[in-house]
Amino acid sequence: MELFPAIDIRAGQVVRLRQGAADQLTAYHPDPVVQAEQFLDAGARWIHLVDLDRAFGSGDNLPVVRRVVSRLGSEVRLQIGGGLRTLEALAGVLELGVARAVLGTALITDPGLVSEAAQRFGSARLVAGLDAREGRIAIRGWVETTSLEVTDVCRRLVAEGLATVIYTDVSRDGMLTGPDLDGASRLRALGAQVIASGGVASLDDLRAIREAGLAGAIVGRALYEQRFTLAEALATAAP
Repeated sequence: MELFPAIDIRAGQVVRLRQGAADQLTAYHPDPVVQAEQFLDAGARWIHLVDLDRAFGSGDNLPVVRRVVSRLGSEVRLQIGGGLRTLEALAGVLELGVARAVLGTALITDPGLVSEAAQRFGSARLVAGLDAREGRIAIRGWVETTSLEVTDVCRRLVAEGLATVIYTDVSRDGMLTGPDLDGASRLRALGAQVIASGGVASLDDLRAIREAGLAGAIVGRALYEQRFTLAEALATAAP
């Protein structure tokens, strides 16, 4: 199981939101590059970046991402999401040298983008971000909830060859209430490699994710609020 410490970026700073709400924001570090270096020093193999400004349609943090890649891209694998809704946007981050880009809203609004992006960049460099509210897909920075069932969308993506998914229960994100293992396990049963996101609060949560056979876990607030260290989380995630 892979462990992905998360760096969410808003206005150039490291922040965390509660349930994805832009007005429920806590700032944790003024410099994402320094935060990424701290994660690297603690043993991170992956770092998960999210450009919240881009997700909300209020600009982007591409200069910050560029700095992270320049400083750390040769030492740690970077995965980035947030507002990547066109081939041009995907190219803009993948050509910087990040390992993987996360497609979210575009999976719903532009379904043909999956095959186009896979042909251009390779499916191994793409991840599906499936964000759910009460089992239905949420899009556009989680401000809209669709009528689409997350399981139906996952089934389609697996059939199209995009089998790695990040599953987030929006109601749990940033709340430290534990991950939605039942929802994640349903997607795993469809053939997806599932990275659980949202709600991780303890090392026991990470053990449960590992024991459920999931591919990984994204951890944010619990690290920033020192519920456990990244070194402890990595040791727990290891087989």
